[in-house]
Amino acid sequence: MQPVLSLNGIFKSYGAIKALKDVSYEVPEGSVFGILGPNGSGKTTMLSIILDILKPDAGSFAWFGKPGSPETRKQIGSLLETPNFYQYLSAVDNLNITQAISGRGTPADIDIVLEIVKLTERKKSRFSAYSLGMKQRLAIAAALLGDPQVLVFDEPTNGLDPVGIAEIRELIKVLASRGKTIIMASHLLDEVEKVCTHVAIMKRGTLLTAGQVDEVLANEDIVEVSSSDPGQLHALLSNFQGATHSKQDGKTVQLYFPLGTSKLEEINRFCFEKGIILNQLSVKKKSLETKFFELTNDKL
Repeated sequence: MQPVLSLNGIFKSYGAIKALKDVSYEVPEGSVFGILGPNGSGKTTMLSIILDILKPDAGSFAWFGKPGSPETRKQIGSLLETPNFYQYLSAVDNLNITQAISGRGTPADIDIVLEIVKLTERKKSRFSAYSLGMKQRLAIAAALLGDPQVLVFDEPTNGLDPVGIAEIRELIKVLASRGKTIIMASHLLDEVEKVCTHVAIMKRGTLLTAGQVDEVLANEDIVEVSSSDPGQLHALLSNFQGATHSKQDGKTVQLYFPLGTSKLEEINRFCFEKGIILNQLSVKKKSLETKFFELTNDKL
């Protein structure tokens, strides 16, 4: 299947600062693709390039297998900055202005997009009366005008409280279920892990890894065990055959194995034969946060 977006060797500098260095990856159709990285990693620069706001110094990108053009741009809805609406106008009036200026969709689309973002009941309220989460949902409604195939969001939950974050998270899930391809830059690792199918991790303009979230995370087995005496348990398992290393984390001990090689029954039997009864024995999935810090704390 042809990717929705392909990046090939993208470079971008601001004077002596190299914002992007030879970045290449593909965004599959129907995916929720998260771009992660610390401040200054090049996330916003990358989004600005694929939306034709900035020009790369070198390299190329393609939407739907074709170079970027005004025609392909109509198939992409975006939210790059803080929502920019008239405070004293209603949601409907603001979207009418947005539709007229952008030429995307028709006035008939406005009620449809307001329903998608669950603002129908407040569509006549002034923008100034909206919560931050509602303002962000209205901005996403504006991005949905014209029914684009792809949505590009830069930090869509930035500055929101937990309720607002949850609202945007659920909205992204709804949009994905409707077949939209969503590309979002974020620094909220937990949120990305909850909604994204694919992820790219960047640092100082360099792409560290990209792929399906499960594949990015699954490079080893982490077995978590516990007993009434975690210190004794750690001492016993510190040299367990097949494990690459171990560590004690509070009341639990974690054993690390090459991917797919851990055998829980062998660990249980070994401990039982040594007179230790386990009260927990499970394979723990590595979190995106753990993987992120492992990668971004390494030297480049």
